[in-house]
Amino acid sequence: MPQVRAEVWVPVSADTAFAVSQTTGEVRLQWDPFMRRQRFLDGATRPGKGVQTLTKARLGPVMVSRYVSYSPPRNVGMTMVTGPWFFESFGGGWRFEPEGEGTRAVWKYTYSVRPRWLRPVAEPIGQWLLGREIRRRIEAFAAACSDPAIVAAALSADGVR
Repeated sequence: MPQVRAEVWVPVSADTAFAVSQTTGEVRLQWDPFMRRQRFLDGATRPGKGVQTLTKARLGPVMVSRYVSYSPPRNVGMTMVTGPWFFESFGGGWRFEPEGEGTRAVWKYTYSVRPRWLRPVAEPIGQWLLGREIRRRIEAFAAACSDPAIVAAALSADGVR
């Protein structure tokens, strides 16, 4: 299954990096260039294993995903429940490792496309598009980790709604 990966070092603790990565609502929209809107489903108010979210991308696609792991401050993983027709499967995850006076953050997407016969053409395009998107997002995440207002919101109850 194809995978794209991006990583960055940020000058904050793993706890803080994890908190910034899991911001939602207006805080998330301040830094994440991909999202137009995101909300929890089924009455959930916070992220956690089994919780589902609805995410609308700035360019239009909508995906319902489920947290399959949620282990602060080390990792978080999600998988697609429903989404764009061209994904047979899609998953994403963050990993955070203390490194020096900061944290190494790694973000991965794993996916497969459909229909199967289109994979030889669609997967290289997916590598390019998703690779570009994940790099943009992790760069924005790194900038958010250096923004005192976003960090403060992430560490408070306001960062996750």
